[in-house]
Amino acid sequence: MSREPHSHYMAKPLQSDTGPGSRFAEGQRITWISIGVNVILTTMQIVVGLIAHSQSLIADAMHTLSDIVADAFVLVANRKGAEAADAEHPYGHGRYETAASLVLGLLLAGTGAGILITAAGRLQDLGSAPPVGVAAMWAALITLAAKEGLFRYMLTTAERLRSPMLVANAWHARADALSSLVVAAGIGGALLGFNFADAVAAIIVGGMIVKAGAKFAWDAIRELIDTGLSADEVAAIRASIAATPGVLSMHELRTRRMAHQVLVDAHVQVNPRVSVSEGHRIAETARRRVLASHPEVLDVLVHVDAENDLMGNAAAELPDREFLLGHLRLLLGAEPPEFERTTLHYLGNRVEAEIFLPPGFVDAERLAALRLRLAEKLAGDPWFSAIRLNLSVAPL
Repeated sequence: MSREPHSHYMAKPLQSDTGPGSRFAEGQRITWISIGVNVILTTMQIVVGLIAHSQSLIADAMHTLSDIVADAFVLVANRKGAEAADAEHPYGHGRYETAASLVLGLLLAGTGAGILITAAGRLQDLGSAPPVGVAAMWAALITLAAKEGLFRYMLTTAERLRSPMLVANAWHARADALSSLVVAAGIGGALLGFNFADAVAAIIVGGMIVKAGAKFAWDAIRELIDTGLSADEVAAIRASIAATPGVLSMHELRTRRMAHQVLVDAHVQVNPRVSVSEGHRIAETARRRVLASHPEVLDVLVHVDAENDLMGNAAAELPDREFLLGHLRLLLGAEPPEFERTTLHYLGNRVEAEIFLPPGFVDAERLAALRLRLAEKLAGDPWFSAIRLNLSVAPL
């Protein structure tokens, strides 16, 4: 029987996921809802801010306007990330979502930094805060309620879709809600005569926003540099592969994220004398087990080994089949018989050969003489560790 020293198998390219009710469609829907809410709030904040002479409310309107720009960016990234795999992107376009998560994380951190700087400036000049009308307080509270509701809705949907980009965008809505809280606290403090209240609240919330933005940006960077899964996640995938019938052992299990999904590749060791087709079936079975047990896994590449090559593969330095067949004929003598079939096993730093001669080609005496000759020649042979000479059985 032949065996498979190295076999690779992976899934067909992914199809586009843009139909009604798809992950892409849901991502687009919640983002359009976010844009609609932000447009309404921005208009209200600007109008009320001008009427009530509230600079903080107008500034918050500009912050909300930045969210509209961010949402438009998410729409583009979400559409691009849902496109089917192509020749230039055989694993799909999921990394567009990762890049968007990085940008949104940086935007979130920048928003927090802006709040910190503004709050520091207010603490230095508390007496310059202009008087504001009560209408500004109502506008800030309405904005706060709308933004918090939008955040909770977007976060629930984003976590269900397992989209880091949409999660980052949801937290950006929370940053806007916290910003509105700062505005409400500042207006309330101004109405009560405590002008320092909004500056103190702004410093606390600004620090929270910077921390959240930095976390999203760092997570995106870790994905872009192909950071593997956690130890527990890797152990679960390893267990699924190791339990596959026919897998003797495994090594070099590697994982990496691509947006909301995971790519896996692993080396599995099988019996070195199984056929190529059986080795392929073992690899495919292992792949299917992982896909069935771990929904987050997009694809699995299984590399089949005849032996553990973790410390190197000496067989790769051995001659190829054509050279070895010629060498076998020399070992068999000046008039070698024709080989009906020859199976080579590359094991360690030597080769084992199984030679099958045509039925009736040689008699028992000649076969015994050939076997004796091979035994004598093998002692100092640089390539072969064992050669088995057999007569094929004639078909019925």
